[in-house]
Amino acid sequence: MIDWQPVTGSSRIIAEAYLQETETILVRFPDGVEWAYQACPPTVWQEFTADSRGKYIATVLDSKPNGRWTG
Repeated sequence: MIDWQPVTGSSRIIAEAYLQETETILVRFPDGVEWAYQACPPTVWQEFTADSRGKYIATVLDSKPNGRWTG
């Protein structure tokens, strides 16, 4: 079971989760689409949650292997 955490104060995403065993950041967008960003060690997860998430996705996560999360 994925522990989705609601995100407040962001217009770009509504929830997030981190799968430590696969180093994957999951993001749920307002339209319901869920996206996975792989090759994200815990330090990247910490930076993501401490920064502007939308900006971090554009500048860091989009360069990582990513695609639609199908669970």
